[in-house]
Amino acid sequence: MGGNIVRQVILGAIIVAGLAGGWQWWQSQQQSPLPEGIVFGNGRIEADQVDISPKYAGRVQKILVHEGDLVQPKQVIAKMDTAELDAEIDQAKAQLAEAEAAVKQAEAEIVQRQSELTLAKQELTRALPLVRRGSLSKRTLDQRQSRRDTAVAAVNAAKANLVTQRRTVDAARAAVNRIQTQLDDALLKTPVVGRVLYRLAQEGEVLAAGGKVLTIVDLSEVYMEIFLPSRAATRVSIGAAGRIVPDAAASQFAIPATVRFVAPEAQFTPKQVETLSEREKLMFRVKVKIPQELVIKHIEKVKTGMRGVAYVRLDDKVAWPEFLEKRYPGDPK
Repeated sequence: MGGNIVRQVILGAIIVAGLAGGWQWWQSQQQSPLPEGIVFGNGRIEADQVDISPKYAGRVQKILVHEGDLVQPKQVIAKMDTAELDAEIDQAKAQLAEAEAAVKQAEAEIVQRQSELTLAKQELTRALPLVRRGSLSKRTLDQRQSRRDTAVAAVNAAKANLVTQRRTVDAARAAVNRIQTQLDDALLKTPVVGRVLYRLAQEGEVLAAGGKVLTIVDLSEVYMEIFLPSRAATRVSIGAAGRIVPDAAASQFAIPATVRFVAPEAQFTPKQVETLSEREKLMFRVKVKIPQELVIKHIEKVKTGMRGVAYVRLDDKVAWPEFLEKRYPGDPK
């Protein structure tokens, strides 16, 4: 009986010692209280999503990336089948060449007609004094005037034909450009630097115009959305300094950020967002954005969806606490 009591006493002492040690460790991990003028909210690191879709209906010929791949702006990430367009552009180019040849022919015809007009004018000029002296009949003069007038009309007709042929060339060139644009659109490119989130289509699949092939996470716009009560949100300015501390990096480093958006209207806090105040109270949504140059520098390490805490400074004169001035190794303060 006495041995059991001793064992219980020893066990109790161990438990008490463990609790005391745990409390001391927990206390050591807590940050110093935030100074007046700095507020915070919980959220997730997020980025906008961009859907990559064909402009025209067609068959997916090749997908050049996989889920998780990092892509750069203007990088070709998928190709649509262009067999029909290739045939169409060959035909359009042939028609363009034919139209350009017709222009050259029309220009040559103008030269010929102008030469005929020049000869008709010279003959008429030589006939006028001969008619006055009676050496040439009036009928011959009328014939030469008629040839001159006919030559003038022929020159004008040739010039009008040249204008028509040039318009034909413009139309043929526009057809080539239109088909070439469709061919260019068949090369699906990413407009942003990002990471492939989903492959939504398979090679050989026929898609309607606007059908989704891939979804890209835009890593040039990485941010965290938090919700602040009105008493704090009304003091937040666009461009205010902020800090983001991912849960995985707690007490290790803080990421510099900037307030880029404050909602103009209050709303109920979403259930997935944890706040210290009651959920029933209206809150204001605030977007805190990480600088793009910092994201690009650590592009391989950026992971969206990570939970963390964003801190916002309401007063520029307030100094950041020491734990919010820590930086990832190599990053400037």
